[in-house]
Amino acid sequence: MRRFSAEYLEHTRRGMWDDDREALAPLRLPDRRRVLDVGCGTGELTRVLESESPSDATVIGADADRDLLGVARGSTDGTAAFLAGDATRLPFPDDAVDLVVCQALLINLPDPTAAVREFARVSSDLVAAIEPNNADVSVSSTVPAEERLEREAREAYVDGVGTDVALGGRVREAFAEAEIGDVRTRRYVHEKRTEPPYAEAALTSAARKASGAGLADHREELVAATSEHTYDDLRERWREMGRAIVDAMRADEYERVERVPFDVTVGRVG
Repeated sequence: MRRFSAEYLEHTRRGMWDDDREALAPLRLPDRRRVLDVGCGTGELTRVLESESPSDATVIGADADRDLLGVARGSTDGTAAFLAGDATRLPFPDDAVDLVVCQALLINLPDPTAAVREFARVSSDLVAAIEPNNADVSVSSTVPAEERLEREAREAYVDGVGTDVALGGRVREAFAEAEIGDVRTRRYVHEKRTEPPYAEAALTSAARKASGAGLADHREELVAATSEHTYDDLRERWREMGRAIVDAMRADEYERVERVPFDVTVGRVG
């Protein structure tokens, strides 16, 4: 399983579900009694599940990374519980909860179906997976080079990452193999906007682009899909693009919109 820092997870999931939770309706959260969020990371989705479930429902976040769990425990004001647990070997008996859900987890597993089978084992009712299609991400920017370079880097990343990060709606195949029925899918588009006045996170992101640090986070995957020389060339152009972004931000002239499509797949056990 691929690992991520708390900073990376908070950056990629910031603002998700803040304004539109209609795609979560098939989870029937107001009817839940025990909810398990697998691969909860820093707990962003766990807190959403808790806020949408009855006040006396039990909501649990599980993750194999104890450092991320420490961040999750320290950033919640609710009653959600967090514990260590591997997605394919969950520390729960059969039918322990009535909803198991994950977000951006299956795309990082070498065998998504094994995890889905484990979800079906511990759920007495519903299983849900909220998974992005990273091949279908779109970026628009007032710095023209950003759209082109983002697309170039994204295509190489998808080819070199080693797991199916463009899984999206094909989660249905894993559900079918795990004998989960009545499967339904809804599309949710997570839109991230950058515009004046710029938040601190946006300024940090621009600085990381100008230094090449943001691209370097995925160096291994990019080199695997291309070559050292191609990566070095892309990084130099990426840094030039980042410097243009920083200059545009100083003049309050930079705007960017990123749209990440997520497919919310829900099915019933048994």
